[in-house]
Amino acid sequence: MMTVKVFRSPARHGYAVEVSPYIPSRVACAASQYYGIAGCGTLLVLDQTETGLTLVRSWEWSDGLFDVAWSEANEHILVAGGGDGSLQLWDTANHSAPLRVAKEHTQEVYTVDWSQTRGESLIVSGSWDQTVKVWDPALSPSLTTLRGHEGVIYSTIWSPHIPGCFASASGDGTLRIWDVKGAACRLAIPAHKAEILSCDWCKYDQNVVATGSVDCTVCVWDLRNIRQPVNQLLGHTYAIRRLKFSPFDKTVLASCSYDFTVRFWDYSRQQPLLDTVEHHSEFVCGLDFNLHIPNQVFLLTSIFRHIPSSVLASLCPLRVSSSFELGP
Repeated sequence: MMTVKVFRSPARHGYAVEVSPYIPSRVACAASQYYGIAGCGTLLVLDQTETGLTLVRSWEWSDGLFDVAWSEANEHILVAGGGDGSLQLWDTANHSAPLRVAKEHTQEVYTVDWSQTRGESLIVSGSWDQTVKVWDPALSPSLTTLRGHEGVIYSTIWSPHIPGCFASASGDGTLRIWDVKGAACRLAIPAHKAEILSCDWCKYDQNVVATGSVDCTVCVWDLRNIRQPVNQLLGHTYAIRRLKFSPFDKTVLASCSYDFTVRFWDYSRQQPLLDTVEHHSEFVCGLDFNLHIPNQVFLLTSIFRHIPSSVLASLCPLRVSSSFELGP
């Protein structure tokens, strides 16, 4: 049985949601006014309770916020990326200002990620200025700036397997694999003939990465053989905004789209589509699996009519225990 819980945050368009790696009930949401075109941004931290969603902390930022990532070393710390080219380090125990702000990018920071491999704590950011930057957790001056993409960068994701290795996806239609130590692009894959808005690394196989594109397809790639994808997942009718691999099933992933749907896939099957959730009436922009609770997924959607809002929801009853909404 699926339950729905609502948290109201008016005049905000949701961009990203991420579940805490430490606290199963906690999520962070990055949001903006007016689709990030103008106005400010809000970072929300929410806790799921038996009766609903509780606001733990919220902060306002002078520009839109487009992505958020939890620290892998401290349960209180988050990093967010802003439309003013900044990264901000936030502490849930701090009620007011960010701990630190770094502003080296010259355009919107659209993606941030915190490394997950042992013995390493790094942040990667991707920007519309076509550069990727790698930072230490204190957001001191960036450790390196990587260039190579010929379009805006929409997604950067650390390998959960290989230290100092991350993937990036760009409006230039390529997926790139980077080596931080060598400060070099090790692999460039012409993955789509349209902009790529999202990529993710399989949690169980260091050679498997998926991409989601404006061409409405999800492609699953084996980095050892990039001549063609392992599988091309068809079904969405508009651009794929974000995708994530399941932390519990090796070949399962989820994708959300501007077609208002969320789809669940098993790329190892000949008929890979497992389910389509048509719960939403607006764009679905954010997506994350709960690392602690099998088959629980958080989704962030947005309504932009008279009162913009964000919606946080979950899977259909077949595959999830509960669902969440962040609405007007």
